[in-house]
Amino acid sequence: MVMLEVRAEKLRREVLAFAGAGAGVTQLHERAIELVGETVRTDLTCWAMLDPETLAISSMTSGRSRIPQQYEPLLAESEYRGDDPGTFAELARSGRTVVRASDLPVDAVAHSLRHGAVWAPLGLRSEVRIVFSVDGVCWGAAGFVRSGPDFTDRELEFLTLVAPGLAVATRAASVHAPAISGRGNHGPAVVVTDAAGDPIALTAAARGWQDRFDEVAPGRLTVVLRAATFGARSSGSGIFKARVRDAEGGWILVRATALIGGGEPQTVVTLEPAADGELTGLLLAAYAVTARERDVCADVLAGYATSEIARRRGITANTVQDHLKSVYAKAGVRSRAELAARLRTGREN
Repeated sequence: MVMLEVRAEKLRREVLAFAGAGAGVTQLHERAIELVGETVRTDLTCWAMLDPETLAISSMTSGRSRIPQQYEPLLAESEYRGDDPGTFAELARSGRTVVRASDLPVDAVAHSLRHGAVWAPLGLRSEVRIVFSVDGVCWGAAGFVRSGPDFTDRELEFLTLVAPGLAVATRAASVHAPAISGRGNHGPAVVVTDAAGDPIALTAAARGWQDRFDEVAPGRLTVVLRAATFGARSSGSGIFKARVRDAEGGWILVRATALIGGGEPQTVVTLEPAADGELTGLLLAAYAVTARERDVCADVLAGYATSEIARRRGITANTVQDHLKSVYAKAGVRSRAELAARLRTGREN
């Protein structure tokens, strides 16, 4: 146990330093995959940043061996269709940190799309999943699969020990990227998908978006469309929303809703750059802003003066300034104008 704690602490220090030096989420997770792999052997591993507001997957990072491309849409479907056991969102909501497939109900695993249609054909019998949560907010997750012996209690203990540090590092790294890509804007795109999540109609702008997604990984738009389709279908509201990273670390807003009427189920998926203000909630969470500081930030964004904020919130003007100083330090800004610009656009400069 002592040796595990030493290894976990060493990993925690390294990933926090890496994030503190300005690494983005993809770079952070690539390094973390190497570090965790020194203790937990896997054949395939995939790490995700999760949108803290929706628990939708925002980015995916694989180890040296990537999951074969033809299986990726099936994995996306299994995460969002609502009946697969041990999804990242389910694990995050459960309050648990680690789950081993062999500890799940046997019948649930037997009927799992992920296990039956992906891992079994690849000869991968053992799986463990972990989520990265801090202060009650989930920022990421990772899945590990391998052939041969099941994951041991010792390996699960190690993953449990490193999870909090990975959560803090992922949260910090989530703001180390421009909110809007430096590439040309393709404009919003609309894609209509069928019951399987495959596109059956799309606007001309969608072709440009396909290239942008494929820069992240070949076939990535197909995966996003599958996730959005099944996410909307399984949602109680019939609506899916996710903020997804592009290859440059910018943010793309993905929305989906089911069409009403007709024969076969169809879903409308829209893709567009994340607009100003769309990232505010995520950034406030990433900067670990307290509830009272959030209230003050909301008033700053609304244009209220210090005296007005004090009156609205029932606090003194000096307390308002104290809250602002704390937020400035967390966000790395020096004025209200800089704070407002950062929270609306996510730009660091």
